[in-house]
Amino acid sequence: MEVEIRPHVGVGPFRLGMSVEEARGAFHGPGPFRTVAGDAHPGQIVLTHDESRLNIVLGFTSGALSGVELFRFQNEDADVRILFDGLDVFRTPSEDLFGQLARRGHVIEEDDLGFDALPELKVILASQSGHEHPVDEEGDPLYYDYVLVADWI
Repeated sequence: MEVEIRPHVGVGPFRLGMSVEEARGAFHGPGPFRTVAGDAHPGQIVLTHDESRLNIVLGFTSGALSGVELFRFQNEDADVRILFDGLDVFRTPSEDLFGQLARRGHVIEEDDLGFDALPELKVILASQSGHEHPVDEEGDPLYYDYVLVADWI
């Protein structure tokens, strides 16, 4: 499964600005997702891909999709690629990804909490997970494990 991050547009089949009904209709993308939101007009819809344990959270403001959060898969053997600017966000070491994005001209703002923002693209990357993801020699997360694509940050 490949999911493409498109700043200012959305993630995979989910387009910023789409209605709850349109977002629910887009669930039928690659792989079986299940949802935990049953409200007619939810603030969020949480999607879980059972095979990979990738989670996608769709956030709505006034009935329109305003943000998509992706939480790194937990099954390391899963055939999942989350692509941003042609780079695999969750399989490229975060330091390498950070450098490649900077070399491509993207402005990246770091903070002390581990969030890296690309403000002109309205994208945030982070390595904050408490899950059992791969770590480097110092015990720090090797990969980003969170992405937010929003209509504002």
